[in-house]
Amino acid sequence: MRHIPLLVLCLLLQACTQTQKGLEDTVEYAVSGPGDVTVTDRQVADLPYASMYLRVNDGQRIFVVLGYNEQGQQKWVTQDKAMLVTEHGRLVKTLGLSDNLLDINNLQNDPLRDPLHLSEQSSWTRTLSWTENGQLRAATAVSHFSRGTDEVLTLAGEAVPCRVWLEEVSVDALGKRWQNRFWINNSSGQVLQAEQSLGADYLPVATTILKPAQS
Repeated sequence: MRHIPLLVLCLLLQACTQTQKGLEDTVEYAVSGPGDVTVTDRQVADLPYASMYLRVNDGQRIFVVLGYNEQGQQKWVTQDKAMLVTEHGRLVKTLGLSDNLLDINNLQNDPLRDPLHLSEQSSWTRTLSWTENGQLRAATAVSHFSRGTDEVLTLAGEAVPCRVWLEEVSVDALGKRWQNRFWINNSSGQVLQAEQSLGADYLPVATTILKPAQS
């Protein structure tokens, strides 16, 4: 699965000559380049849109830009019109994938809403629904957070100190347990990198923000 966002292709028609050439180069490389997609720091800087790397189900890494930023949610669109919706760095909904995250409730109590004040006592309970091999699933999940080892991420040529938080998730009704991980910018509190599952220990999704969305 290798996609370059439909939005980027549309923007080619609107850009000035210099920017247009940069966008064309980015699209060409992402479509025809071997293996994982890699964009240069300059390409990231030249695009006036938030962007990130995305890897679904341990497949190839792709490059996507932000389609919409509304009501606190970021909607990332791929060329074939799949969409991933994130809120405070958490994946909250997907459309157009082989299986999809349909809904999560109690988002107002997600500890990621205030990531700089996460603590070892932070916990969260919510109900989520998703499809698994085309079959509808729904369950209550309980999370407990613990601090990992701080790391420095290099994103678009910039070294960004991050605190790492581990989220231990359990769905007792299904006998499922798994771990999500979030890399949080020490200064801004933005989740810059994440590893999380679409369903209960099902379909891993990895994201790395190259250029954050502007609030």
